[in-house]
Amino acid sequence: MALRYLTAGESHGPALVGILEGLPAGVPVDRAVLDHELARRRLGHGRSPRMSFEVDRLDLLGGVRHGLTIGSPVAVVIHNTEWPKWAGVMGVDAPSDPVGVAASGRGAPLTRPRPGHADLVGMQKYDLDDARTILERASARETATRVALGYFARALLVELGARIVSHVVRIGEVAVPDDAPAPGPDDLDAVDADPVRCFDAGSSARMQERIDRAKSERDTLGGVVEVAVHGLPPGLGSHVHWDRKLDTRLAAALMSIQAFKGVEVGDGFRSAERPGSRAHDEILLDGDHRLARATGRAGGLEGGTTTGEVLRVRGAMKPLSSLTRPLATVDVATGEPAEAIQQRSDVCAVPRAGIVAEAVVALTVADALLEKTGGDSLGEVRRNLEAYRATAARPRAGAGRTWR
Repeated sequence: MALRYLTAGESHGPALVGILEGLPAGVPVDRAVLDHELARRRLGHGRSPRMSFEVDRLDLLGGVRHGLTIGSPVAVVIHNTEWPKWAGVMGVDAPSDPVGVAASGRGAPLTRPRPGHADLVGMQKYDLDDARTILERASARETATRVALGYFARALLVELGARIVSHVVRIGEVAVPDDAPAPGPDDLDAVDADPVRCFDAGSSARMQERIDRAKSERDTLGGVVEVAVHGLPPGLGSHVHWDRKLDTRLAAALMSIQAFKGVEVGDGFRSAERPGSRAHDEILLDGDHRLARATGRAGGLEGGTTTGEVLRVRGAMKPLSSLTRPLATVDVATGEPAEAIQQRSDVCAVPRAGIVAEAVVALTVADALLEKTGGDSLGEVRRNLEAYRATAARPRAGAGRTWR
C-alpha cells in the first residue's frame, strides 16, 4: 500500500483527527478548496437540524508547508464546535460528579439499542452497558475526516489529469432512468447545485417529493450513489492477487462508509441478466490508433485493473437507523421490551454520501496510481506516469507479443 490513512475521534468528542501517509511532495494545497469539500458534505435535501449549527473547523498540523505537501504525513484536526456542551459527558477524565452527569439529559445511559446500528453488537463485543460509547465512534460524523483526507488524494489526481464526480441515481424506489445522461467531469457544480445531487431534473423532483413524504411519515430513506473517475490510465490494480485487484479495494472502501450495504462495478448486477454477447466491452482502435472500449459496461475495470476508460462504481446505502418513529428493541438494563433510543437524524443522507464516496474512491485510486508509478515528488510521479502512458495504450508487436 503506497497511501495509508487513519482516523480517530468521536462524534461529540473534542475533535476528529486524521493522518494520511505516502502523499508525494509538491502537491498544491488550497485551504479554501479543502473547506469547500467539507462544506459539500453538508449538502442535501432531507438533512437534520444538526447541519445548521455543526460547522467543520479544520486545522492542518503537518505535512504541508507554504501551500505544498512536503512528503511527510499530512495531519488534520476537525474541531467539534459543540464540544463545550459535551465536555462533561465525553471527557477523557473520570467525571468529578458522575451522578450529576448521568442525571443530565446528555449524560443519561443509553440502554435501548437501535436496530440496524452498531449499538447492540458493540455493547456485546466491548462488554459495555451504555450504547453512548459505541454510537459516538460508529457515527457517520467520522466521515468528515475521510472527506478532508480525500481532498489531498483528489488534489494529486487532478494534478495527474484525473477528475472525480458523484451523483445520486436512486432514493428509495425513485431511480434515474437507465437512458438518462450521466454527469461529466465538468458537471460537478451542477450536481452539487441540485437539492439531492441528482443530474436528472425530473428524477430529482420525484426524489425530493419522496423525502418529504418520508419525513411526514416519520421515516427514513436510503438510495444509491454513483462515482465516476475520468482520465485514469490503464493498468492500475492487478489480477495477480485478490487484494491487489482494484475492484476488491474499491468495494472495501465503499462498504466501509457507514450504512453502505452494497457495491456495484460498472453495470454490475444488470450484467448478470444479459448474455455474454451484450455483457462485455468490445476492444477497438480509436482515432489516435489507441486501444479503447466500445462501451463502458465493465465500469472501466477488467481483471481487477483499470482499462483507461471511465471508472464507474455504485454504492447502496440503507435507510438510517435513527427514526423519530423508533423501532422495537430491548432495554438491556431491565430486560424489558422497549422503543429504540432517538438521536438527531437525517431523513435521507444519500446526497451527502456521494461526497464521502468520492473521498474514499479518491484515496483508493490515488493509492493504486502511486503503487504503479512510484515517486517521492509530484514531478517524479508525473514523469513516470507520462512515460507509462506513452506506451500502455498502443498496440505493440514483436518479441512474441502482438498486443500490450
